[in-house]
Amino acid sequence: MSKGRLEAFSDGVIAIIITIMVLEMKPPHGTDLQSLGPVVPVFLSYVLSYVYVGIYWNNHHHLLHATQHVTGRVLWTNLVLLFWLSLFPFCSGWLGENHFAELPTAVYGVVLLAAAYAFVALQAAIVAADGPGSRVARAVGADRKALISRLLYMVGIAGALWQAWIGWACYVTVALIWFIPDRRIERVLARDEGAELGR
Repeated sequence: MSKGRLEAFSDGVIAIIITIMVLEMKPPHGTDLQSLGPVVPVFLSYVLSYVYVGIYWNNHHHLLHATQHVTGRVLWTNLVLLFWLSLFPFCSGWLGENHFAELPTAVYGVVLLAAAYAFVALQAAIVAADGPGSRVARAVGADRKALISRLLYMVGIAGALWQAWIGWACYVTVALIWFIPDRRIERVLARDEGAELGR
């Protein structure tokens, strides 16, 4: 399978995930401002999940752009990542409908953590396919940003079981960390293109 086909499939799944999330938001029954009150938590959980899906879509695009070979391992790890992302609508809806209660907030964090590990596994599969000197290997490096994110998820999950706002604060912090697009792969691609032009 070509990486173009893999990216097109992944883009389609991600688009469906976003569509399902927005369809989960039901309009209020009333016409006054007070009727919007119960919808606010659902809307906020949707916004956070939308941002997360957007972050994954952006980084996934850059990752596949730098990929040279697509193996069976890459296909399966990509499917695992999409599986965890596909749970975002359920967790987001559960979180919002229950006004950020402790258990839904913790479960939301578990899904975020699993998706983060799935993305790391996808990176590792691509490095295994392309080699230790590949673009992805050079761009990812130690990946401190991803490590910090996973640690914050763990703190958020544990904290949410005690006070839900701790989990919410950790998840928003990670989203803010990743909201600025990761330029590592772009820099490696630019250097490689510059080296090729210089030959």
